[in-house]
Amino acid sequence: MTRKNAVETAGLSHRYGDVQALSEVSLEIYEGEFFALLGPNGAGKTTLVNLLMTLLPPDGGQAWVLGHDVAKQPEAVRRLLGVVFQDPALDDRLTAVENLEIHAVLYGLPRRRRAEAVQRAVAWAALEEAAKRLVRTYSGGMKRRLELARALLHDPRLLILDEPTIGLDPQGRLNLWERISSLRANGMTVLMTTHNLPEAETCDRVGILDRGKLIAVGSPGELIAANGGEGATLEDVFIALTGRQLRDENATARDLMVSFARRGGEHTR
Repeated sequence: MTRKNAVETAGLSHRYGDVQALSEVSLEIYEGEFFALLGPNGAGKTTLVNLLMTLLPPDGGQAWVLGHDVAKQPEAVRRLLGVVFQDPALDDRLTAVENLEIHAVLYGLPRRRRAEAVQRAVAWAALEEAAKRLVRTYSGGMKRRLELARALLHDPRLLILDEPTIGLDPQGRLNLWERISSLRANGMTVLMTTHNLPEAETCDRVGILDRGKLIAVGSPGELIAANGGEGATLEDVFIALTGRQLRDENATARDLMVSFARRGGEHTR
């Protein structure tokens, strides 16, 4: 049976000035799949995800999210996405309910649906007793649950998670994975970027980016069989394919910004 694509890219490319951040990436992510995107610092993961979220324009190639062209139909794409960023994107001066109410408006939920959607999100995140507390008083795990609940307010079909378990204790990580598993059981497509290789081994398939190119795609078992010896792990495969050289994430970001400034921001044409 032919599987439908939730995400498809064809020769997708993007430059920051003189720096080729993404180079002719062609990828398919199936509906209902849990897909992990891996790569060293500066490999192009964030650029690829930002292109899919319509935050950057492609310099070459095309990308579609659930059949919608990210360049030509950005509003339609955004309505289908739920996003949990690596860095907290909550207003900690507000309560959980207030954060959710604001995003219900931003997501364009009809007024008649907002109260019910917020109540459902609070219950889903198991935050009923803390719903009217300021978010600044929340633990890391509580904030992550709230961010996930907020991302799901408008019933998206594709959930993008950027390093979702950073800063969580074991109980928080377990709780998060249980909630993501329940979403997947209901057909949600999940795209996750992560540096946590053991977590990536639980995904249906994995894509590895390096220096802007997609160098491997397959199930964890397939990648280990093709690139690792007996007893190998996904981490062994990752090192074998991308090397042992340390990547300086801050330097990479600085180089991109300097290059962009020198070219006068021409990539935002």
